[in-house]
Amino acid sequence: MDKAVFAIITKEARREKETLDLIPSENIASPEVLRALGSEFTNKYAEGYPGARYYGGNEYSDEIENLCRKRALEVFHLPKSKWHVNVQPYSGSPANLAVYLALVPRGDPPHGKAGKIMGLKLDMGGHLTHGHSVSATGKFWNAIRYGVDKQTELLDYGEIARIARRERPKLIVAGYTAYPRVIDFKKFRKIADEVHAYFMVDMSHFAGLVAGGAYPSPFPYADVVTTTTHKTLRGPRGAMIFANRASKIAALNKVDIAKAIDRAVFPGLQGGPHLNQIAATAIALYEASQPAFRKYAHQVVKNARALAHELTRLGWRVVSGGTDSHLLLVDVASRGISGNEASLRLEGNGIIVNKNTIPYDPCPPMDPSGIRLGSPSLTSRGMKEKEMKKVAQLIDAVLRDNKNVRQEVKILCRRFWRDGD
Repeated sequence: MDKAVFAIITKEARREKETLDLIPSENIASPEVLRALGSEFTNKYAEGYPGARYYGGNEYSDEIENLCRKRALEVFHLPKSKWHVNVQPYSGSPANLAVYLALVPRGDPPHGKAGKIMGLKLDMGGHLTHGHSVSATGKFWNAIRYGVDKQTELLDYGEIARIARRERPKLIVAGYTAYPRVIDFKKFRKIADEVHAYFMVDMSHFAGLVAGGAYPSPFPYADVVTTTTHKTLRGPRGAMIFANRASKIAALNKVDIAKAIDRAVFPGLQGGPHLNQIAATAIALYEASQPAFRKYAHQVVKNARALAHELTRLGWRVVSGGTDSHLLLVDVASRGISGNEASLRLEGNGIIVNKNTIPYDPCPPMDPSGIRLGSPSLTSRGMKEKEMKKVAQLIDAVLRDNKNVRQEVKILCRRFWRDGD
């Protein structure tokens, strides 16, 4: 037995139990998901797709991948005749990269001039893989960026349309890491249609909310939907790509969108899939199809709103005035504290958040003006609005009064942990 490794794992398990995790991109996977991740599928190589593998002995590899794909379509109420899903991406970043690789010309021979992808600016809530300059997605493609309105801190669909008309992107991305409001997918679809662009939704952050009916579905409007599986979906660290077989823009471009994306994932970017991860995703999708998950998803949103409301009552400025989802941004600089300092002080008291830029932030990303908070993990532990109010008060005590609340945090944590853990 490797005592050194298991000692560190034990310490991590204890850290998770004794802290309040408010990072919106984190959650608590079920024991069944964890069991699948450590299953015998870890041992198997299954390069290729079901029915077309490059290795022998893949009877059950095909079975588990097909089951996962079936459940992925079912949990989002998608007909197989219209939608195709690839469950092999190792994580969200290569999933997004695969979509661009499949659908947008790159800026290297023999393709010549790079195609344009259009996404939200990173410092306003976008993601690195939506075309940021330090990402491969911003190096291989011509990235066009849109922002939010300076006054409302909301998406300005009129301005997005004007940029799209001017730049004529090949693909438009919606879906973010730090935008707390509901996205109007119908308006994005209209914009994309006007400029003959693919419309891609990265629902990594809110996929579980969509599955649970607590956030609008992008599927009636999107050509492609990508998602990770470990955030609000509460699964392993993996990703999926959904391709709309009925995409009008794909037909216009004479592209078989499902085949193009499959080829981009394998052999374009990856070798053998992580079957243990796919098995764990299948379990997470089963869990997300249960009535209890629907209640969970709605409670996630209620909890985030309760947290935002109480912080606002205590005098903190919440970006855009609140939230419609699982996350919120708090402008701590308006109270004379940097995002980095706030994050460190809170972590010292057992409250885990992440520093984050806010729209039109004058400060650098490593020491921004805000912090990002989310409710998925605490909701998984069983906390509700009453506890969110208490969490907001603990945050306020640490940041406003520099009070030590570590013991109060531990007491709250002990009250809420899954039975048997």
